[in-house]
Amino acid sequence: MSISMETQAVAASPAVATVLPRIEDPGKVAPKDARALGALFFEQLQVLEEGTREYQYARNTLIEMNVSLVHFAAKRFRNRGNGEMEDIVQVGTIGLIKAIDRFELSREVEFTSFAVPYIVGEIKRFFRDSTWAVHVPRRLQELRVTLAKAKEELAAQIGRDATVAELADHLNIDEEEVIEGLIASNGYTAGSLDLPVGTSQDSAETVTYGDIKGDDDPALELIENLHALAPLIETLDEREREILAMRFGQEMTQAQIGEHLGISQMHVSRLLARTLTKLRNEMLTQN
Repeated sequence: MSISMETQAVAASPAVATVLPRIEDPGKVAPKDARALGALFFEQLQVLEEGTREYQYARNTLIEMNVSLVHFAAKRFRNRGNGEMEDIVQVGTIGLIKAIDRFELSREVEFTSFAVPYIVGEIKRFFRDSTWAVHVPRRLQELRVTLAKAKEELAAQIGRDATVAELADHLNIDEEEVIEGLIASNGYTAGSLDLPVGTSQDSAETVTYGDIKGDDDPALELIENLHALAPLIETLDEREREILAMRFGQEMTQAQIGEHLGISQMHVSRLLARTLTKLRNEMLTQN
């Protein structure tokens, strides 16, 4: 590990300045040192303005310091061949970045324990989507890759999965073409879950495709529900929409909402229950 005596002064707020060490080669930081430094850098991310040079330094340093977690997780998949290991590390790094962006020190859990499931999850999805099971035109195969990249970019910008309309606008293509590309993705990976793909690094047991296959994304059903809810939410009054936005958009607690609106937590609970019941009944009526 090479950490110079030179430091970087970062303005955490107009009244507070935090000093981060200048790490010359974050990739060589020992795991023990990475844990200690990680707490400092994560704390800084909470107060720095996103998009600033100081924020990018803190975030990029955390990525480089923890990239060894990606290589550690990737080892269990290396029997798929050296030609794919670079791809595995790349998609695993996407999981690492997601973990860094979502980690909070208040969770009181080691970052390594928090990050590994994200990394492994991305790698599993990579293998789930790595082989076409039916013949699909190359145009749609390429479109699927383009859509996957666009979804990642938009998710980073807007903090949620992009809609078909948003993907179409981002790629400057028709919504019908986006839908066609998403449907074509279903032509991936059909085979026995018992298909052996190697052996475990920890034992002599055979690892099957079912052991590494990713699960269906539970957010898909949520997206469908959100599409159906959108016009119903528009019929709510301004206060009801504000409470929904604070509770589910900003993930504020009922107590925080009550403090913001100047009402009791019990009152917030009643208003929230009434609004959700109204939306639920209207959803059932539509169905």
